[in-house]
Amino acid sequence: MAPQRRFLTSPFGAHAQAALPPPNEELARVGPGTPCGEYMRRFWHPVAQTQMLGDLPVPIRILGEDLVIFKDRSGRIGLLERHCSHRGTSLEFGKIEDRGIRCCYHGWQFDVDGAILETPAEPEDSPYKGKLYHGAYPVIEHGGLVFAYMGPPDKKPPFRKFPQFEDPHLKMSLAEGMGGNPKPCNWLQIMDNVVDQVHEAFLHAQISGPQFLNDDGELLEELAIEGEDDYWETPHGILCHEARRVGDHMWVRSIEFVCPNVVQLCRIPHFPLEESNAEETAYGVVATRWRVPVDDTNTVEFAFVYSDLDETEAYFDKPWPADISNAAGRAYEEAQRVPGDFEAQVGQRPIAIHATEHLATSDKGVAMFRRMVREGIETVQRGDDPRGITRDGAALPNFACETVKRSPPAATPAADAEQLRDYSREIRDRSLAATD
Repeated sequence: MAPQRRFLTSPFGAHAQAALPPPNEELARVGPGTPCGEYMRRFWHPVAQTQMLGDLPVPIRILGEDLVIFKDRSGRIGLLERHCSHRGTSLEFGKIEDRGIRCCYHGWQFDVDGAILETPAEPEDSPYKGKLYHGAYPVIEHGGLVFAYMGPPDKKPPFRKFPQFEDPHLKMSLAEGMGGNPKPCNWLQIMDNVVDQVHEAFLHAQISGPQFLNDDGELLEELAIEGEDDYWETPHGILCHEARRVGDHMWVRSIEFVCPNVVQLCRIPHFPLEESNAEETAYGVVATRWRVPVDDTNTVEFAFVYSDLDETEAYFDKPWPADISNAAGRAYEEAQRVPGDFEAQVGQRPIAIHATEHLATSDKGVAMFRRMVREGIETVQRGDDPRGITRDGAALPNFACETVKRSPPAATPAADAEQLRDYSREIRDRSLAATD
């Protein structure tokens, strides 16, 4: 790791630090054989949407590998190394068959598990046909997303689920457009954003104006209130809280990071709450989002959003400004005047250089997340399962729970801040205890 740069002690001193240190090679690189790449390969990742798979193969790039994904005419999904193992022609130009895919160049046919089915123009006793395999990865389709496992076959864990995946009272929808939401930057700076509760009050409220909506489609002005943030390890990641004072209510904003690249977001309360007689109201998970490394300098986001069976799709009918500004395509001047997550994340360079940062007390979650990635890398290097892997096939519990409680302010600002912190810890304890 490159040594940390210090703050300058004199004005107009940029020349002294014009030469940039290298990025954090251990955490940023995700290709095959890299420490972080091998850590990421121990998990199932969404790599495509089912609706992308028509009558033509689709080239994709994931974790620095060039692949091709397709659905053969019998309905099975294949994820293969993109370049034919005969002479290297890209299988994106191949022909989808009843069973697998056929290379356009010399007609070699590969099954979804990579088995070489046919080698036209070769003798019947060819050493390839029926004996050897082209590179392939296992896939699972769930809810319109195709997930792939790209690690060692003997380490493959069960497909990881969350409770909302199979909740009969919820409707699950895809949140991103065709192909997901691509971002031209390293995956780490996107995940840093997840465990940074403090940025919401500034980027998504004070700086760019309110960018979140409640369920009524109204701008959430209350997000601009600066609260008391805290972060705790869970068995599978980090629970992030920001406790705010909103009139006679305490509001605990709750977000969960699940190793290595998942965020669970909760529904947002309605304010004001004076018309409610409830002393406390809890809001469950509304979205699960993955940030999947394409390579070292590109990432793609996929997500599920959840709604009650009788709800209209408010997420799509009236999208949050925060989601609009979380993607490319806006006019440059608009992005400058009203930046969002996309600009904040991509603006840290293609790979953020940690040695130029000066982490502060509000970056506790970021520091915890990076330590957790290092811990995961070390665990994999020992040959063990990293945090977030379960072998029993049970759904991972949800620890995120957005909560609002009626409680007048304490006598002094300091006492009220402590009251907010106490309530935040109480919600944490309840969330963890509910899954014991």
